[in-house]
Amino acid sequence: MTAAEDIFMSFDLGHGFTLRWANAGDQDALKAICLKTGDAGGDASAIEDDPDLLGLIYAVPYQVFEPDYAFVLEDADGVCGYVLGAPDTARFEKRLLTDWYPPLRARLRDPGPERSGWHGSDWARYHIHHPPELTHPALAAYPAHGHIDLLPRAQGAGMGRRMMDILIGRLSAAHVRGLHLGVAPSNERAIRFYEKIGFRRLRGADVPDACWMVKALR
Repeated sequence: MTAAEDIFMSFDLGHGFTLRWANAGDQDALKAICLKTGDAGGDASAIEDDPDLLGLIYAVPYQVFEPDYAFVLEDADGVCGYVLGAPDTARFEKRLLTDWYPPLRARLRDPGPERSGWHGSDWARYHIHHPPELTHPALAAYPAHGHIDLLPRAQGAGMGRRMMDILIGRLSAAHVRGLHLGVAPSNERAIRFYEKIGFRRLRGADVPDACWMVKALR
């Protein structure tokens, strides 16, 4: 079953939380959550001058291009988290380059490569004009990638583990052999979370300059 086949399918995660497939009507919520968790897990509202760009890079395109792997968490107050995935990172990257970033570039200035002159969301504008590669040889055994973010009210009740279990189940059912997630090296809380649910930190001389958490899937 796909998101297009049953947009009303949901998973009762307990404690008043429900996980369901994301739809186009959730895009504002995706952007808001991405902003509220965008500073190594903390609120990035005070450091971003464009509140939408984080979500337009790290959240909304997954709902658009990979709806079968895009879920939002809800409670009585509305959407409070998401888990998003792309089973084939190379394919997803191609869609970003050909279909997603060009319209954004048309309305956003390129701040140039000199980081000392960047302010506010200039890093995101530069990212959109000069997107970094998502595929790396060191990650070849883990072709899928994902993102998960929860607002504070949804944290601490085991929701993250349940959400990841559902995403991993979907990827495994599609015969994806491995999953990776990028984490800010300073976000020790996130690194500990991933380690607790079976991910390990990828290390080695050929690993890109980032913190990659990886997990082989059945």
